[in-house]
Amino acid sequence: MRNKLTPAQDRVLEYFRQRIEENGQAPSLREAAGGLEVSHAAVAQALRGLEEAGRIRREGRYSRIVHILNPAGEAAGSHRWREVPVIGRIQAGLPMYAQEEWEGTVVVDGELFGGPVLFALRVSGDSMRDAGILPGDIAVCQPRQYAENGEIVAALVHGEEATVKRFYLHPDHVELRPANEAFEPQRYGFDEVLVQGKVVGLVRGPAGMEKA
Repeated sequence: MRNKLTPAQDRVLEYFRQRIEENGQAPSLREAAGGLEVSHAAVAQALRGLEEAGRIRREGRYSRIVHILNPAGEAAGSHRWREVPVIGRIQAGLPMYAQEEWEGTVVVDGELFGGPVLFALRVSGDSMRDAGILPGDIAVCQPRQYAENGEIVAALVHGEEATVKRFYLHPDHVELRPANEAFEPQRYGFDEVLVQGKVVGLVRGPAGMEKA
């Protein structure tokens, strides 16, 4: 039997549940304190009690990623989201200039997309069509500066052009291979390509996501 909550804990839990369902993420301590008209310390104390009671799980002491747990101690499907920053657009056709821009965030399922750090890139072009990566998709990436042969990566070419391709390392060059017969493989010197991350999943518009 689960531990009975205090009225204050129950109120905080319900507030977090509603905010996660509405916004896809937990509120900050400041937001929760303002919404509940209590002190920051009261919210923090209630969250600690909810963790001890097995009602929530936080990723790190100060993280805004809060999972509301079901009776089995698992994160309920609608309460395990995490925000991933979309850092710019990336070309999956001919490489395009890698602008250092932010396009907001995308909300993904924290149980499917793990790891301490993720970033996302919006794809244009259809050179990776046969790998299921289509124009308008958002590629969710795990930061890495290396890749195994055959992995789909986000790579920086000539220090300024970003592209999504399959990575292959040859004795005398790096190959970035498309997944569309209409496009030719691209070959570069070792000092011309910098792997930025491994593509670990896709988000297709607002409707859902697909694990890569």
